[in-house]
Amino acid sequence: MKLLYLDCAMGAAGDMLTAALCELLPDPDGFIAEMNEIGLHGVEIIREKSEKCGIQGTHISVLVHGAEEDEHHHHHSHLHHIHHEISHLRIPESTKEKVCEVYRLIAEAESKVHGVSVEDIHFHEVGTLDALADITAVCLLMERLQVDKVVASPVHVGSGQVRCAHGLLPVPAPATAELLRGIPCYGGEIKGELCTPTGAALLKYFVDSFGPMPTLCTEKIGYGMGKKDFPAANCVRALLGSTDSSGEEIFELCCNLDDMSPEAIAFAAEELLAGGALDVYTIPIGMKKSRPGTMLCVLCREAQRERLTQLMFRNTTTLGVREQRMQRSSLQRECKCISTPYGELRRKDSFGYGVVRQKYEYEDLAKVAREHNLSLHDLLKQLP
Repeated sequence: MKLLYLDCAMGAAGDMLTAALCELLPDPDGFIAEMNEIGLHGVEIIREKSEKCGIQGTHISVLVHGAEEDEHHHHHSHLHHIHHEISHLRIPESTKEKVCEVYRLIAEAESKVHGVSVEDIHFHEVGTLDALADITAVCLLMERLQVDKVVASPVHVGSGQVRCAHGLLPVPAPATAELLRGIPCYGGEIKGELCTPTGAALLKYFVDSFGPMPTLCTEKIGYGMGKKDFPAANCVRALLGSTDSSGEEIFELCCNLDDMSPEAIAFAAEELLAGGALDVYTIPIGMKKSRPGTMLCVLCREAQRERLTQLMFRNTTTLGVREQRMQRSSLQRECKCISTPYGELRRKDSFGYGVVRQKYEYEDLAKVAREHNLSLHDLLKQLP
């Protein structure tokens, strides 16, 4: 599985995320040249080397009509102006939708903070074109990188106060705090605004989960530098690599049964599968007083654990359910419809760990075999 880990120990901003992700590409300069051709009027994006606390990285500047915009510049434009700008960009439709959705997140946060409807929000908190360039770049970069999962560290937001159009506000700025709801964040010694609304919106949109760095065989590392200098290296670090196990955590729930009929056990198993179990199976066991019995085992994800424990008690005679937490490595699976001489058949393709397997859905095969009076073996020989 291809995984991207974003280290936000110094917060996140649009330009820092762009710069870090850009370093992961085989040809970063080529990407910047493309960005300068997509039709952002009066905007020029410049990629330059930057050093913070002795570490080399990339800094991205967005020049609007030849000058750098200040993040808190007065630029009044409504959401529909921005949508209008986005619609003219020479980028895939799917990317335009993503850019609009990230903007919508920012607009919703601003509207909540200012008590104004989303349609009436003035995007003056963010240098509009500057932010548009960063958001578009990150959306395009994420499409290029084609990762299966994005994980980020808890977000360092900084501390103190930040000056904005209305005066001094606490860090994180209210819109940023609103965007970071539900995301683990922390402050600290460093004075200043480390996470911007644009950075927060991009993290909220693209990151699947927040926490410590998972086990990762890193292939590429990108350092995206911010503008300011702090006692700590002011950068977002992006690590791209593969994690071999899909490293899933599952639970096994078990109980021993010695006084249930086979029908009742079969019924319980069906109820548990219908209740969301990944798998249900039985094992014959010898119990006390030499009684033959059955162990009923259920595999499930954490979210289903309580419900399935309840179903086990409800549908069996057991007085206790044991549970253990397990790590499961699994192949990735895809179900495809394949055109065959016998019509469309479903096929499961699995891959990972250097293995590729294909298997037709048994029910589909059985139906065709019966209709055409073939054995399964003879039918399979004729399929692609």
